[in-house]
Amino acid sequence: MEGSSLRPGQGAARAANGARRRPPAGRRAEVREANETAILAAAEAVFAEYGFHGATTAMIAERAGLPKANLHYYFGTKEALYKAVLENILALWLAPVRNFTDESDPAQALADYIALKIEYTRTRPQASRIFASELIAGAPQILDYLSHELRQVVEEKSRVVRRWIADGKIGPVEPVHLFVTIWAMTQTYADFAVQIAAIQGKEALDDGDFEAAKRFITAMVLKGIGVKGAG
Repeated sequence: MEGSSLRPGQGAARAANGARRRPPAGRRAEVREANETAILAAAEAVFAEYGFHGATTAMIAERAGLPKANLHYYFGTKEALYKAVLENILALWLAPVRNFTDESDPAQALADYIALKIEYTRTRPQASRIFASELIAGAPQILDYLSHELRQVVEEKSRVVRRWIADGKIGPVEPVHLFVTIWAMTQTYADFAVQIAAIQGKEALDDGDFEAAKRFITAMVLKGIGVKGAG
């Protein structure tokens, strides 16, 4: 080719070398997943500390240990990343509820759900605080998700709760308020941890507090829905 500095065959050789340097498709997928996980974890921490407006993509990239360009490559904008963090939190919280079926033992299903929610509250309090801040602000980033995906899950699992009631497994209860109550009771130990610790004369909640909360909330819920022997 006129003006080209490549010798015959040199371009093909460079392409071949590039192909050898490029990781296999499976490896690329693993790298992408690892990077996205690191970015989401860093974003959760930064958004919790600085809020949506105070956080910057540079802060998040630094916390993740990745170039800022990687963050924008995977998530595009700060808004898109923030929304991904919120949806990831909801997906984590809702995963146990998706396993509720007509055949499930209500006491076991709800006790397991409460235990997992308390565990997430203990290990990932920042997630709950980010979510609470988003709702207080009017849910500008995830209102659509709440109105569609979350609503769909709650409606589907409310039918399961009504089946439990019809089968005599639990007493009459409004399913939506059952879910909302569980969310409120479990997440308050993250959102208002400072208050709960202060009234106990502590600097911070410890594992014993979360274990006590799990037992109390479980007993309250199961007794409230009429499970025999609860409380």
